[in-house]
Amino acid sequence: MPRTSTRLTFAVLATGAGVFSMLQSLIAPALPTVQHALHTSQSTATWVMTAYLLSASVFTPILGRVGDLVGKKRTLVGVLLAVLAGCLVAALAPDIGVLVVARVVQGVGGALFPLSFGIIRDEFAPAEVSGSISTLSAVIAAGGGVGMVAAGPIVSALDYRWLFWIPVAIVAATVLIAVAYVPESPKRAQGKVGWYGAILLSAWLVALLLPLSQAGQWGWGSAKVLGLFAAAVVLFVLWLTAEARSRTPLIDLRVMRLPAVWTTNAAALLFGAGMYAIWSFLPGFVQTPSTAGYGFGASVTASGLLMLPMLLAMFLSGILSGRLEPRVGAKALLTAGAALGALACGFLTLWHDAQWQIAVVAGLFGLGIGLAFASMANLVVGSVPPEQTGAATGMNANIRTIGGSIGAALTGVLVTGRLQPSGLPYASGYTHGWALLALLCLAAAGAALLVPARRQDRTTIPAASGAAPAPARVR
Repeated sequence: MPRTSTRLTFAVLATGAGVFSMLQSLIAPALPTVQHALHTSQSTATWVMTAYLLSASVFTPILGRVGDLVGKKRTLVGVLLAVLAGCLVAALAPDIGVLVVARVVQGVGGALFPLSFGIIRDEFAPAEVSGSISTLSAVIAAGGGVGMVAAGPIVSALDYRWLFWIPVAIVAATVLIAVAYVPESPKRAQGKVGWYGAILLSAWLVALLLPLSQAGQWGWGSAKVLGLFAAAVVLFVLWLTAEARSRTPLIDLRVMRLPAVWTTNAAALLFGAGMYAIWSFLPGFVQTPSTAGYGFGASVTASGLLMLPMLLAMFLSGILSGRLEPRVGAKALLTAGAALGALACGFLTLWHDAQWQIAVVAGLFGLGIGLAFASMANLVVGSVPPEQTGAATGMNANIRTIGGSIGAALTGVLVTGRLQPSGLPYASGYTHGWALLALLCLAAAGAALLVPARRQDRTTIPAASGAAPAPARVR
């Protein structure tokens, strides 16, 4: 099959990854509507988000590695079909149980991120790789913003089921174009999928993320939460041991120990904590009635529009970073992105009495997200062998998600730890939460400063990993 235009290939990758990113945030503002429509409790409705998070965390690195081994296009098409099926079942779901199962299936789409980065590295000219990854990262970041902004108008004008019907149409068209025009990358990793490592990876991720997402309802001191955290530690150690001993590890720990990779992952963990917590709590702050002493009593649609500056800034800064990266380096952009996040949260801690202040904060944080997303992806892709691209970028996305869960959980403790007689949080809970997020983003900037700045001639991975040495483009 002849090679096709990289523009068409990029359009397919951007559409798939953008839709998945949108699905992450699209349903969150509509959870009360879903709860009412499906006659369920609030605690049960939250599983619509939890199931998606857990599924994506499991499938992202595993299917990223599968793509490295059996072919990225083949795996990409399979993942898109899974997202299509999940959206279709969700749109038709008669009860909350079916909807949760559908969200588990949609979570398979988390693998679109590492697969897309791998295809770009394999198929695009070297001079196009950095800019294309930056632009794709901007689309991924903006997808989450689109979900926050679009959810309210879609639910108001149509119905919450259209949050899934619209992606059905988009993904179906994307599958057809991908099958016909995306070339299969000739580069394959050697070996096979280490299923024992995959099971252990899945187990410790679920044992860690489940209590983080449910601790607010179960109680931080409950036996379930403490038991799952203990299990996560044990399973993590078992996973590390299994991967270190395996001849064909799912995640090559030698790659994870590369200076540019572990420092970038550390920044991803910390910045993810700030980013996802802002996405989770800022709309709620804006929607709080002013009788609580803060907030603006905004509707879901109005609070989404206040997030519009974040959406625009994320996309524009992500695009801009592709042009800046060859000049200033991905390290500088990651540091700047995290610093902007810290500045935004610091501003929000001190000034949150007017809607224009919220809009400024959203715009600043959006600039930071766009720069950070693009630079993290470029740092990882430029530092690992081509045969490890899927697994390495999948773990980076996963680590960012883990950070997001930790940040949201910690912020939730501060916000809801003390409530007014009306049941609403005190303003101090939010300000303490914003201050914590500012510190986390500042720590992310510190981690970014540890990323090696000197261009390396070669990144050498021992031959036992099954990967040949590859050039490193770290700056």
